[in-house]
Amino acid sequence: MDEGTARLKALMAGRGFPHLAGDMQCIETHISWVVLAGDFAYKFKKPLDLGFLDYSTLALRKQACEDELRLNRRTAPSIYLDVVALRGTAAAPRINGDGPVLDYAVRMRRFDQDQVFDALLARDALTPDLIDAVGVHVAALHASAAVAEVGGEYGTPQAVHAPASQNFEQIRDRLADGAIHARVAALEQWSDAAFQRLRDTFAKRLADGRVRECHGDLHLGNLVVCDGQARLFDGIEFNPHLRWTDVIADTAFLVMDLLAHGREDLAGRFLDVWLQETGDYEGVAVLRYYLVYRAMVRAKIAAIRLGQAGAQECDRDAFMRYLSLAERLTVPGQRGLVIGCGVSGSGKSVSSQTLVEGAGFIRLRSDVERKRLFGLAPLASSASVLAGGIYTADASAQTYARLLFLAGNVLDAGYPVFVDATFCRHAQREPFTQLAARLDTPCLIAWFDAPPALLQQRVVARLGAGADVSEADLAVLESQLASFEVPDEVADGARVLKLDTSTSDAPQVLRDAVAQWLAGVAGADSGVPLHTNRSNPDGA
Repeated sequence: MDEGTARLKALMAGRGFPHLAGDMQCIETHISWVVLAGDFAYKFKKPLDLGFLDYSTLALRKQACEDELRLNRRTAPSIYLDVVALRGTAAAPRINGDGPVLDYAVRMRRFDQDQVFDALLARDALTPDLIDAVGVHVAALHASAAVAEVGGEYGTPQAVHAPASQNFEQIRDRLADGAIHARVAALEQWSDAAFQRLRDTFAKRLADGRVRECHGDLHLGNLVVCDGQARLFDGIEFNPHLRWTDVIADTAFLVMDLLAHGREDLAGRFLDVWLQETGDYEGVAVLRYYLVYRAMVRAKIAAIRLGQAGAQECDRDAFMRYLSLAERLTVPGQRGLVIGCGVSGSGKSVSSQTLVEGAGFIRLRSDVERKRLFGLAPLASSASVLAGGIYTADASAQTYARLLFLAGNVLDAGYPVFVDATFCRHAQREPFTQLAARLDTPCLIAWFDAPPALLQQRVVARLGAGADVSEADLAVLESQLASFEVPDEVADGARVLKLDTSTSDAPQVLRDAVAQWLAGVAGADSGVPLHTNRSNPDGA
């Protein structure tokens, strides 16, 4: 038994706490021990030097505790309480007792381990509402986090790639399997090539203020529901280079972890919420690089555990799972542009959620981007009148121009994109079909339609709820219906899909049709009216 483990056993055996200490447990990770005692948890650092972290001296561990407290109070102030000293002798240590300092710990409020997100996911209790809350929570952290200075040591292209390279080195050092080495070498080659291709983009991300003091370890095991709210905890304090990172690198960690657990739906949903909150669609250009990097971080952690006492088969399973995921993530899917066309209340946002959650689409919403252009939060009221305020012809032109720019960025990054706007006029749709043609990307105009009475009912209900980004009322709907130009064009190779959203299966019909379209299946085989014929816009 090592000295640290023995000391904590003595602490628990002697109940060396300044409070009642029922239900004591000790949880061990690859870099720390967490002693649970009564209503509190005490997190001790292991005296290790692993290269990417150094807890080898008492002074370094004290500083790490102070840093952890500061960083994590940004997201979980009710959980992170203070830094305490473990004093006394090895045989009789006490928290904040008398005698020489033996070690330091972060004192935390104890929370229900069943409410940690990985536990919630394991029992299928991780709800879409919780994922939405996390998207907002993480975006708020990134918005308030300190920004790295250009010319400093953080966020440079070299600083971006160094930890990625270190992952590969540390895995090779810990595993002797030749077949594993070959797979790791192939991933390293991909990572190096992607880095070279994106070097200028990484530099621009730094210049644009996208490198910030982030969480650094944003996976399912570091999220918890506490006091009814989703809270991020256990951010990286031990290595500033790992937390001073691109905000989308932080975000990519949770996206990757959800994918690793087979929840593409929740991964897509979280990314969609975060992107809508931040507007950082330019970051999609480096998303794949960071997804692979994050998968290799988790593979490295599993490899480290395999080399420690008490290693289990589940650690090897975790390593293989993350390694395989990294390999899959290097392969881009089929990109495509779907123009979501239809008047207010026609079901574009509801139906397109299936593309976000099940088909890897990045979604751009005109209502969100319009408000962003005018400095408004998604749910803020613009107090605009019909064709006035932020809804003038000029404001609409700016909004569509922004959507076009962002759609180009997403397509250039190799992802399919869904653009959610009314697109009432051919002139609004044409620049997007031309963009797809220039990029040699398949284009689909998804025309969402429903009976006028149902459209009116939806618009009234949405306004009454006050929880939607759209501000359209019945007057706006009537104006849209009067000016709507049927999407019967086939210019630049676009196809048209008319979708009746009065039926409950409309979202699934959309998902199936788009999947078959992207796979190159003929419209006649899709079971929906997918067509390119001007003379038959209704598919009748």
